[in-house]
Parts: sequence; structure tokens; C-alpha cells
Amino acid sequence: MSPSAIQRATKIVATIGTKSGTPDMLQALSLAGVNVFRLNFSHGTQAEHAARVRAIRDLEAATGLPTCILADLQGPKHRVGEVAEGVVLTAGDSFIFDNSTDPGDANRVGLPHPDIFAALEPGARLLIDDGKLVLRVTAIDSDSFATIVEVGGPLSSRKGVNLPDMVIASPPLTEKDHDDLAFALDHGVDWVALSFVQRASDILDVKAKIGGRAALMAKIEKPAALAELSDIIAASDGIMVARGDLGVELPPEEVPGWQKRIIAECRMVGKPVVVATQMLESMITSPTPTRAEASDVAGAVFDGADAVMLSAETAVGRFPVESVQIMSRIVVAAELHIAGNPEAAPPKLPTEPSLYHAVALATVSLAETVGAEVIIAFSTSGNTAVRIARERPQIPFFVLSPFIEVRRRLSILWGTQTAASTITEDFEAAIAEGVQEITARQIAGAGSHAVIVAGMPFGIAGTTNSIRVTTL
Repeated sequence: MSPSAIQRATKIVATIGTKSGTPDMLQALSLAGVNVFRLNFSHGTQAEHAARVRAIRDLEAATGLPTCILADLQGPKHRVGEVAEGVVLTAGDSFIFDNSTDPGDANRVGLPHPDIFAALEPGARLLIDDGKLVLRVTAIDSDSFATIVEVGGPLSSRKGVNLPDMVIASPPLTEKDHDDLAFALDHGVDWVALSFVQRASDILDVKAKIGGRAALMAKIEKPAALAELSDIIAASDGIMVARGDLGVELPPEEVPGWQKRIIAECRMVGKPVVVATQMLESMITSPTPTRAEASDVAGAVFDGADAVMLSAETAVGRFPVESVQIMSRIVVAAELHIAGNPEAAPPKLPTEPSLYHAVALATVSLAETVGAEVIIAFSTSGNTAVRIARERPQIPFFVLSPFIEVRRRLSILWGTQTAASTITEDFEAAIAEGVQEITARQIAGAGSHAVIVAGMPFGIAGTTNSIRVTTL
């Protein structure tokens, strides 16, 4: 892993695909600064994903550093049926959607989704092909419905359909998702991302199926989810601001404001939040990003995101390693700007009235007051790390945990570096182990102060209540 990846607080998620799934490329991406590898189950076979999981875990064994894997489920994507060649819809024309499997033409097309028919209301919009075509419902029959074309253009087979004005009563997991989820859990992924979340109940249903075997991230990409945003954040382990589909179903001018609000709400409750989609889109084919893209990545850092994500840039793009390197440079520059201009930092958060949040705030405040060079936290569950990261300390933050699953999951959390620790009830021995690890990694020098935070009795989850200053 590169020095910039260690010094950088905001994490980088990279999507693995046909251009980046080999062991050599995974190693190159890790050295460039990737913290989390994303497997996109909308593309590729399970056999291909299995090979990538093995290669990522082999990389972990070779480097001794935890490798975090995020399995992103496809979700209930709606699509039109087959369409004949050369079909073009014209604004102002009437167009029919029905249950037929016959190829579509300029007058009609099949839409094989009963859940859409059940939710239809006159006036609802259908956005096809990422919003390139816009149609509005005018009349509904038992097995078809009529629309008027508001924005026309070419229509081809299997194009996606977005329905921003409806809450679709479909289950959160399709048959494919059920199969992919079981596969991902059996292969030991660390995070699962749930696509097209509409309700907090979607999260609760899938968490019950996961049964604690992975952390669950809700992708916010539908307007319906915004109506239950606080409840969805509370039910989830993390959030992804999936701006691609969100930007199709919302007016584009509203997406930046929602991004800021989602990040702020996640920070308030200490849930990691990832900003995703089209961050360095031009680097799919270009070795350098646009200045607007650089500003977009930096803006997510200024807003306080835990991680920023690359999608097609690393999955199928021509410059996967360069995309990670440039994203890392942008993030480091933004964080250096914040360090030199504190007014550019995300605002300080109020402390919730709990012992654990109070201890986290006191830990960061004490470390800054005494000029400590590092914060060392001992955590069996990872919750201590989440609480300290919430405070966004401007001091290196190190978490020791005896559990590899915890260390992997924390790879997505802002500012968090991790190391293995021995399972012990001896606090003094644990401190000595932590100091040895810090010294070996040259994170802090001899004679410097370190602030230690842990729970008493030591080694028991959920007891973070002790702070100590020690000299290395």
C-alpha cells in the first residue's frame, strides 16, 4: 500500500472488473491506494467473482494488510422487453406498455414487471435509458397502460426503466440477488450493498438474512428512500450515495444538496458513507480527469465522506491504476487544504448523550491538547473506531482488534488504520503490543505521546470507558 494510502484519511473504493481482476492488477491497485475492492454483481459470473475473491485474499496474505471486499447486489432493475431495430419515439405521440412478449415497435413495447402495473397512477413518469426518454402515464387498463412521449429518441431492447413518482411494492431481493447474496456470504465478503432501497424495512429484511455475517450498506438512489432517509440510515451499517440512478430520478440540480444532507446525517450517527458514481468518469478513456471531476472528488472530502468510489474507471476503463493514483492525490490535496484552513472542514458535530460518544470526544480533545502523535484504540467490535472516526481527528488514528473480520470492515471507515492484536485480558500487555506496532510502522517517534482508549474490563465489547496518555 502506498504512503499516500496510509496518510490519507478518506478511503478509496475501486470496482473490480475485466480490466482489474488479475492478481497483478489487484496488487497494483492496492499499491496505488485502494482500501476497498467492490464486486459489482450486475456484471460478471459468480465464477469470475470467486476468482477475484481468492486473488484479493491472497493479496491480504502476501501484504499482511486487511483487504475489504464489498459485494454490490444488482437489485430489482426494471427493463423493457425486446424491441425491433430502428425504433424511435417522437415527442407528443402516444405509446403503449403491455404484457406481451412480442418485439416492440414505435407504438408499443412489453414491460414484464407486474409490480409496476400494480403501482401505476395517471401522471406518473417513466424514464427510459437513464432518462434519455421520458413518458407520462395517461390511461391504465388491466393488462396495459397508455403514455404520452414527453422526450423522444431511440428505443432499444432491455433498456432500464426508472419510476421516480412511484414506490414499487417489490421485495428488496430478486431471485438473482438471493443467489448472489448466499454466494457472497459463503465467500466471506465484508460488506454487502443493497441496491434500489426504498424503505427501512428493506434493510431490516436483508439484515435478517445476512445474520451478522457481513455489514450491510444501503444504496440511496431512489427518491422514495429520501422520504425514509433517517430510518434507513439507522437500520443500515453504512450508506452509499449512488448518484447515477439518483440523478436520473431526481432533477440533477437537487443531487448535490441531497449528497451533503446524506453525508451530514451519516456523520451525525457515526455511519460510514461512500460517495459513488461518475467521480472520474472521463478517465474511462482518458489518462487525466476533467477539472470539474477533480472538484467533485474534493467536494466529497470537504463534505466529510468516509470514502469515494470508482466504478467503470477501474472495472473496464483504460487507466485503472492511474484513476486510483489521481483520486488519491486529489483526496490528499483536499485533506491538506482542510488541515491548513480549518474553516473548510465539515462542521463539528454535537455529542450524543452517551458514555461512549463522550469518551470518543474526550479522547480526540485530549490527544489534540497534549500534542499526541497518535490515537490507539482497542476494539473487539469496531464500534470504538466508529465513534472516534465520527470526530474526524487531525491525528493518526490506529485500531487494534484480534478479529480479522472487524479489521477488514473498518477499512472503509474514515481515517482508520488497523492491526492485529492478541486476545488478552491484560491491559498493560495490550498497550505494549500497540506501542510496538506503532513504532514498527513508524507512525510516531520515540518520546512522543499516544492517547490510548479502551474498555474496562479489558477485552469485552461495548465497554469503552477508559483513556490513558502514554509516552512511546
